[in-house]
Amino acid sequence: MSRREGRGIEYEREGADYFAERELQGGVAGWVLLAGLGVAYVISGDYAGWNFGLAEGGWGGLLVATLIMGVMYLFMVFGLAELSSAISTTGGGYAFARRALGPWGGFLTGTAILVEYAIAPAAIANFISAYVESLVGLSGPLVFLAFYVVFVGLHLYGVGEALKLMFVITAIAVVALLVFVVAAALEFDAANLTDIPAGDAAGASSFLPFGLVGIWAALPYAIWFFLAVEGVPLAAEETKDPARSMPKGIIAAMLTLLAFAALILVVAPGAAGSDAIQGSGNPLVDTLEIAYGGSTAVSTFVNVVGLLGLIASFFSIIYAYSRQTFALSRAGYLPKVLSKTGSRKTPYLALIVPGIIGFVMAVFNQGDLLILVAVFGATISYVLMMLSHIVLRFREPDLERPYRTPGGVVTTGIALVLACVAVVAGLLVDTRVILVTAGVFALAIAYFGLYSRHHIVQGAPEEEFAAIEAAEKDLH
Repeated sequence: MSRREGRGIEYEREGADYFAERELQGGVAGWVLLAGLGVAYVISGDYAGWNFGLAEGGWGGLLVATLIMGVMYLFMVFGLAELSSAISTTGGGYAFARRALGPWGGFLTGTAILVEYAIAPAAIANFISAYVESLVGLSGPLVFLAFYVVFVGLHLYGVGEALKLMFVITAIAVVALLVFVVAAALEFDAANLTDIPAGDAAGASSFLPFGLVGIWAALPYAIWFFLAVEGVPLAAEETKDPARSMPKGIIAAMLTLLAFAALILVVAPGAAGSDAIQGSGNPLVDTLEIAYGGSTAVSTFVNVVGLLGLIASFFSIIYAYSRQTFALSRAGYLPKVLSKTGSRKTPYLALIVPGIIGFVMAVFNQGDLLILVAVFGATISYVLMMLSHIVLRFREPDLERPYRTPGGVVTTGIALVLACVAVVAGLLVDTRVILVTAGVFALAIAYFGLYSRHHIVQGAPEEEFAAIEAAEKDLH
């Protein structure tokens, strides 16, 4: 049986067996585990990747860019805390946009999130390879393959076990960051921050060696300090009391990430010099070896445990891409087979298929480009999610919201403007980003436009939210 709605959307009714094959394990995470998940998503950004922004904007440019993006993320997280308390499904950002902007808006948001989450592990895999090479001399495709196989496999084993292991790994990586901060702070010299020679761009100085435009160019790398924290709502259906736990978890994670971004951005360049680490694949280890004149017990500790930081993000973002794929597939936006779950209630194909894509991307060994592609997908989703918050505040003022964003639409409006700025910045740093992401979006839009919009699953949770809204409008 099917029914038709406007904009060419057609719904199919699936039976109980369909959803029985697509069940996740509920009630495995409280707000502390969610906060750990949020930090795990992002912690690799403290270990590697952010420093490429020094090559684009110098220390001053990256500092200003980080302040701007820190505000964007904090305000966005306040908005997402509200949305996740009101719409608690695994769809996350796709579910929010589906409710506010309709099926097309939901699909485009979900696609942008998938671009981010499928590509980010590939970028992290490149940094993992750099750390492994510095430890044991191995790098390249075999390292990528080993990590994908092991950590996709752990997720296949079960979500409860995976989240708890992820929390432990993240906690150890946080300890290593604190050790690094103390060791680097002991060798801090303010002159090192601005040691990149000033160029001839407009506004160039020792603080902004690449001029004002350097701030713009550094924005995507400032985002790397926070990228993927917005994935916490993807755990909604596996959380105890998501309406209350989600806001606590995502806000606690964001505040932790802001503190680490500030510390790392000051002490790492201050100990080693911005010029020395601007192109490093493992900048924290290089910082300590430069500052202390060679390898030490502390730099070795940070190297070994730093690998756990990269693993934490790699591990957790695999979780995120699987849940976004699962939700879109369960609702019929992606091939329905991708949302089937096994005996341990894990979406096995949603874990494996994007993992294969990520592995192929990692083999190209273009970590800085992969960061930009992941950031571009992310910023598109940020624009659409913040727009969704604003639309729902005006269109559904009576929607039950256990948590409400401080400042309301003013807060998310500021995040929306800054997200638009970030989208453009990502395009300007490397034009290849346009080609990669445009190709992905073109294929996705063609699939949705020609096929899946005629086969949306009527009983999927994200679609039920929209159906309830439509029914309430009819009553009025």
